[in-house]
Amino acid sequence: MSVTLQNFCVLGIESSCDETGVGLVDVCGTDLPVLRAHALFSQIDMHQAYGGVVPELASRDHIRRVLPLARQVLTQANRRLGDVDVLAFTRGPGLAGALLVGAGVACALAAALQKPVLGVHHLEGHLLSPFLSADPPCFPFVALLVSGGHTQLMRVDGVGQYQLLGETLDDAAGEAFDKSAKLLGLGYPGGQALSALAQSGNARAFHLPRPLLHSHGLDFSFAGLKTAVMVQAKKLAAQQGCAITALPMSVLADLAASTQAAIVDVLVAKSLAALHGTGLERLVVAGGVGANRLLRDRLNAECSGRAVQVHYPELDLCTDNGAMIAMAAAMRLQAGVQTAHCDYAFDVKPRWALEQILTR
Repeated sequence: MSVTLQNFCVLGIESSCDETGVGLVDVCGTDLPVLRAHALFSQIDMHQAYGGVVPELASRDHIRRVLPLARQVLTQANRRLGDVDVLAFTRGPGLAGALLVGAGVACALAAALQKPVLGVHHLEGHLLSPFLSADPPCFPFVALLVSGGHTQLMRVDGVGQYQLLGETLDDAAGEAFDKSAKLLGLGYPGGQALSALAQSGNARAFHLPRPLLHSHGLDFSFAGLKTAVMVQAKKLAAQQGCAITALPMSVLADLAASTQAAIVDVLVAKSLAALHGTGLERLVVAGGVGANRLLRDRLNAECSGRAVQVHYPELDLCTDNGAMIAMAAAMRLQAGVQTAHCDYAFDVKPRWALEQILTR
């Protein structure tokens, strides 16, 4: 059974990997949905001891966190659970066990309340997250989805109207950040640590490759850059007769800055090429790497000279969060590209291409 709604409230649950997020948005007619409250718990401290995400531990922690976070959000929004009209959850992609926690909780709550439920694509949540900002975009636009697991350029003409322009052929930009940081001994997750260290380094100290920078297409490749960082780090360590992690901090800072500059150069160049190729004058940047200060500064500078508007999520909404899931569900329902349903049997899609949810 499907349910058609007009004015409604959506509670969204995100549990695709190592963050448990819950968010609540209100929809009134055709106005843009409004975020009322959201809460997030990160599992970074728990996974640091293992140097990466342990799926079983992630799933168990989601179970512990999701209901307290839901209560927190409802309290912040001054709502009761019975006031929620739609329960939304991340259906995929992500870790299967982690996804099942959010799906199971959302469907159980929906069944108990006899309210409709909706599964949301994780990347669509990121794609639409800038609509939660104080400066939301308008359709159409080019979107740069850039995170630990994905690097894609999309043409977005409306909710559910997405055309893939280019994507990574191997490692994502976030992986290049994290793996390079791990090589330099900066811990897990290393992307933020590498960016912080890079601020005191010289970005021109080492010549690192910009893979596919001058290719005619819009695809990305960062595996070769990661290898080049490793080769350069081993060369420096051999010259100084020490381990890579024992290199002087100034040398590590220079290598971090050079690595960050190489990644950002490629992301900026491909984004500008996508704007030129589509003829659009609006760029949306979403995903965890979208919080990178150098990337934002470079895109703002390049786009301002081309009369291109750039939109980002708020910094606290760049990472995985429940607000973006609630927002994506609300916008899909509001646009009429999907209806909520009261069939509480659920499944998850650990591998789920964004193109599979297109509406043509």
